[in-house]
Amino acid sequence: MHHSVTLYLARHGETDWNVAGRWQGHTDVPLNARGRAQAREMAERLRALRIGGVATSDLTRARETAEIVATELGVEVPHVDPALRERRFGCFEGLTRDEVAARHPEAWARYLADPGPAPPGGESRDELLGRLLPAVAQVVAQLQGPVLVVMHGGSMRALLAAHVGAMPRPSSATWPLHGIQNGHVYRIVLTEGRVAAAERVEG
Repeated sequence: MHHSVTLYLARHGETDWNVAGRWQGHTDVPLNARGRAQAREMAERLRALRIGGVATSDLTRARETAEIVATELGVEVPHVDPALRERRFGCFEGLTRDEVAARHPEAWARYLADPGPAPPGGESRDELLGRLLPAVAQVVAQLQGPVLVVMHGGSMRALLAAHVGAMPRPSSATWPLHGIQNGHVYRIVLTEGRVAAAERVEG
């Protein structure tokens, strides 16, 4: 019999780099005022779900979001894990897409053709999943559910793409799970440590 568990994944609130369209990756960028408001709105959407615990990436934008949500819901944030970080994007970090295309045209062309391999100085999709999946499984094992995990857009896309079997191409906006906005929350079902189902929590 397969063991399944439900948890919630949330993308952190907005940062100034999100507004500017800059790749963040492992660069530690704080929330802006709108991002903090999004975290409070997220807490209201989650209130009826009776979240039992909150886990988060250690990057400031995720940790701030988690702390705001947890305070609003009256729960703890006992689990802070660097393995829940965004994908490391190497030489792309701090740049907009246009700047990456201008400064690193060959690397950008390779990424557009196949986003799986690592950008120069970055992390491949397989390396990302290699740390994310065990980290999420550890959260499930350590916290009483329902559990909220606050993380990052690229990391969430990788987990959801692992479920549907394909990584969205960066040049495409048609894949329904591609556009994970700041503050979006997804309900996912893990079966034997793998994503078996996923849907967005509307609100």
